[in-house]
Amino acid sequence: MTTPEIKVFKEAGAFAENKDIAKRLREEIVIPALREGRQVVIDFEGVSGVTQSFIHALVSESIRQFRKVALENLVFKNCNAELNAVIRIVFAYMQESIGPLD
Repeated sequence: MTTPEIKVFKEAGAFAENKDIAKRLREEIVIPALREGRQVVIDFEGVSGVTQSFIHALVSESIRQFRKVALENLVFKNCNAELNAVIRIVFAYMQESIGPLD
């Protein structure tokens, strides 16, 4: 079985901000793969920026549902410093809102 890979630039452009796109990717790719215990690669090649709401829509429900499985199987590629910062903010928020992720 192949590892699903989301090419954010292809789906959302150089500045990923559309929450509806993020939600569709979450529902069609992220959640089904995590449900099966598979990795999901989220590739930001060509993406210069992203909104916190895009990342939140893309991964927060997955973290809420699958907790540790999500943290172990969501793989972020080609992130610049700004993207890393936004992803860290969303993950920190999720940890605060739902408690320990064991």
